[in-house]
Amino acid sequence: MLLAGERWAAHFEGFRTEAWRLETLPQYLMPQEAEELAAFSSGVRIDPGTVSNEYTDRLRRQVAEGRLQGRVHVVTRPLSEYLLFEFSQYYSPHALAGEQIRVLDVTDRPNPLEGAQDFWMFDRSEVVLMNYHPDGRQISREVYEGDVAPFLEYQRIAVRESVPFEEYVKGLDL
Repeated sequence: MLLAGERWAAHFEGFRTEAWRLETLPQYLMPQEAEELAAFSSGVRIDPGTVSNEYTDRLRRQVAEGRLQGRVHVVTRPLSEYLLFEFSQYYSPHALAGEQIRVLDVTDRPNPLEGAQDFWMFDRSEVVLMNYHPDGRQISREVYEGDVAPFLEYQRIAVRESVPFEEYVKGLDL
């Protein structure tokens, strides 16, 4: 089953304990980000501590309710311009709002998640596969109908092999 619109958004309101994401691409080409990415490329920066929008407000509310959201992004250096943008414009304010973001840098070592697909997992029981073209354009979101055990293992490996976002970005000019 494909997910879009309100059915997709309902997953972020309806999870009970945890929403977790694995990201594996160096860029995600989202049309709604094009203007912000162009501004970032020209030197415009935000103060992550002042960001308040629907996403960060929801994160803060969910953290206060004891519901966690997290992710691990698999990266290689040099970081793409998109990753620098994403770290600065999104991850920094999201981390401040309570999202547990980690980075798995595989530049100088084998990727322990080689071949794993991007996905979201809700309450460690439902997986939504995130389907993308190789350049990062989204194709679809698809509810996975099989056993979630491999995705639980991906999550375990990703968290074990990664470092907290705040630690990873120390010294980066964001």
